[in-house]
This record gives sequence, structure tokens and C-alpha cells, in this order.
Amino acid sequence: MDSFELNKILGAVLGTCLILLSVNIAAGSLFAPHKPEKPGYNIEVQEHPTEQAGKPAEPEVPFETVLASADPKRGETTAKRCAACHTFVKGGPNLIGPNLYGVVNRDKASLPGFNYTAAMKSQTGKWTFDQLNIYLKKPAAMVPGTAMAAFPGLPRDSERADVIAYLATLADNPVPLPKAAAAPAAPAPTAQSGGGAPPPAKPQ
Repeated sequence: MDSFELNKILGAVLGTCLILLSVNIAAGSLFAPHKPEKPGYNIEVQEHPTEQAGKPAEPEVPFETVLASADPKRGETTAKRCAACHTFVKGGPNLIGPNLYGVVNRDKASLPGFNYTAAMKSQTGKWTFDQLNIYLKKPAAMVPGTAMAAFPGLPRDSERADVIAYLATLADNPVPLPKAAAAPAAPAPTAQSGGGAPPPAKPQ
């Protein structure tokens, strides 16, 4: 076999390889799968409005109403969580926090012998029911820099009301709890509203 015939054979092999490579590239471009931007299946879920969507929000109950039905015994049980920092008996010592006997309607930061933080000393007014409610909900929100910043607060209205009702009993003359506001009376029916018969006609 001379060199001319060998060159023809090598050329044929090379040409065949080039043809196969071209076919492979063309097939890959035609039949390449489409890759999604995010893996997984796109499942469409039909949204249904919830039953609550059309209902108006329930009116918030005034704290005075919650406080009027508070239970001091439950509040005493809840207040045991605070026993590591506070005492509750008359003449009791101050701990990390001040003694809480007589705290209701006491001036803020006014208990003798206790070293209040600067943040608490900046507070004015008395520890009224409303002020205690706000403070016990989240102390750090009402008094930034208070020593009670680590205490998360009592989120439930009823729980705060029970504790405040218990604190109100800790006094020589306990502070009475506010009475719940009476519900507004319903308007009397009128003839126009269909609530009663029209007045009798006067004789001519």
C-alpha cells in the first residue's frame, strides 16, 4: 500500500468523525431539554378567601372591663414568678427590684432605700392601674433602660389584670378596682322604626 492510498483512508476516517460530530451537535441543539429557572414543579393553587375575610374585627375590650373581673388569687400565683426580684409583704426588703407592697398609686421611683436606674428615675407620675398595665405588658417598651429589660412581660390582658388586682390588695387601705363600664342602653322604639303602634287619632 502506497502513501496515496493511506492518505485516502485516513481522510475518509477523519471525514466520518467530523460528520458524526456535526450530527451530534445538531441533534443536541434540537432536542436539548428546557431547564427551569428553579428546580421542582410549578403547581398552581387556587386561592380561596377565608371565612374570616368578610368578618369585621372584634372590638378590643377596655382594660377596665378586664380588670373589673380579675382574680387576685390567680394574680398571686402568677406573681410568684417575680419572687426572685421582688418581695410583697409590708416592710419587706428590696431585692434586685423594689418591694411591691403599696405599689398601686405610689409615685414612680419613690421607694426609700432602693437604687433605681436612671431610666426609671426619669419617669414621672404614679403607678396607676393603666401605667402598671402598660409596664407589665413589656417593661422595656415603656421604660427603655429599665433593669427589667430581660423580663419579656405578660402579653395576655387577663393575666396582667390578675397580677394588678393582687398588687392592689397589698396596702393598708387597698385601692378599689375600677367598675366595668355599663353597656349603653338601647334606644326606645319609635313609630318610624316600626317598634310600636302609631298614637291613636284624636276625635274630630
